[in-house]
Amino acid sequence: MSSNSAPAANNLEAFFMPFTANRQFKKNPRMLARAKGVHYWTPEGRQIIDGTAGLWCVNAGHGREEIKVAIAKQLDEMDYAPSFQMGHPKAFELAARHAALLPGDLNHAFYCNSGSEAVDSALKIALAYHRANGQGTRTRFVGRERGYHGVGFGGISVGGMVNNRKWFGAMLPGVDHLPHTHLPENAFSKGEPENGAHLADALEGIVGLHDASNIAAVIVEPCAGSTGFLPPPKGYLKRLREICDKHGILLIFDEVITGFGRLGSSFAAEKFGVVPDLMTVAKGISNATVPMGGVFVRKHVFDGLMNGPENAIDLFHGYTYSAHPLACAAASAVLDIYRDEELFARAADLAPYWEEGIHSLKGLPNVTDIRNLGMACGIDLAPEGPVGTRGYKAFSKAFELGLMVRQSGDAIAMSPPLIIEKAQIDEIVDITARTIKAVA
Repeated sequence: MSSNSAPAANNLEAFFMPFTANRQFKKNPRMLARAKGVHYWTPEGRQIIDGTAGLWCVNAGHGREEIKVAIAKQLDEMDYAPSFQMGHPKAFELAARHAALLPGDLNHAFYCNSGSEAVDSALKIALAYHRANGQGTRTRFVGRERGYHGVGFGGISVGGMVNNRKWFGAMLPGVDHLPHTHLPENAFSKGEPENGAHLADALEGIVGLHDASNIAAVIVEPCAGSTGFLPPPKGYLKRLREICDKHGILLIFDEVITGFGRLGSSFAAEKFGVVPDLMTVAKGISNATVPMGGVFVRKHVFDGLMNGPENAIDLFHGYTYSAHPLACAAASAVLDIYRDEELFARAADLAPYWEEGIHSLKGLPNVTDIRNLGMACGIDLAPEGPVGTRGYKAFSKAFELGLMVRQSGDAIAMSPPLIIEKAQIDEIVDITARTIKAVA
């Protein structure tokens, strides 16, 4: 046995951590050892309230016995089955259940393993659809500034967060970006901001530059999440839908964060009354127990890919773990929880209390903006030196005080599990207030 093969439980060096300042973390690690309900616990037993539902994903709370039982049962029956030219019952059952939950004619589900894979899959489906329908010149995509669409090369190309792009050079060719919707006049908005619907009209300018015959799809998050949570201005998404319809451009909603109850409805598409042609999902689909993502597809897009010979493969795309049996079992159990506990309606009922609590932080030192919609919020802090300095201090201090938040630059974002109680919302608001004062 080589000298470096022995276990080293306390050695933090081997793990190359994602989206992390590795050297800084390993000097002062923040470790989580177990979780239940709306809490984590550190290895020392200190309780941390989960203000972010993990990474926007544990919508039904941690440690759900029903999901564990479903996964164990499936593992006992069958651990794995391929989805290439083969199938297993739970994949078809799950797709039918998702189709029944979705608005409009979003009635087909293509499964993958993450939000990043879902975005790249959606982009490829859009290209394949146009080519199959004799419009192969439609190869351009339109994303949005400050958008986050995962970390695949497709996702970072249509995404608009500079640090996710600048290090990697090569992007997909033929990508334009709409302006972001974070306007100063909307500061401290409660719910959907009043100003900014006109920003959707920038799409007309892009069409004027390239011609619609060259544009495949527009992709946006209904609420931009990773940039610090930006709800859409009133009427903005409907205007995007109108322009896309006018020019035959597909509209993709990235609902990796907003899907499965975060806004108090099944999906943002339902809440805003706008049905996209493609919808990407992940996170809440399986309550983060087994990695899973997906693309929900409207009937006309699916049918458009079914026009070749019956024995021909319809889409040359997929993953070894597409519709993995354990993920399907977990996702089906999660749907049972959402239904039986009426968690989407619960989120809608709690949202006004959450809004009141979060906006009570207005006026604290260095708070320059607060935004909220459903059970999520973003709080901007005035910079202190290099971008992100105060934001990181707030993130670290909140953890020290017993609260987990997300940091993006000098913004902090929160999105607690949908099972949270009002007393726990009060606790989050109190710790956030103490955090903001401590980093003033």
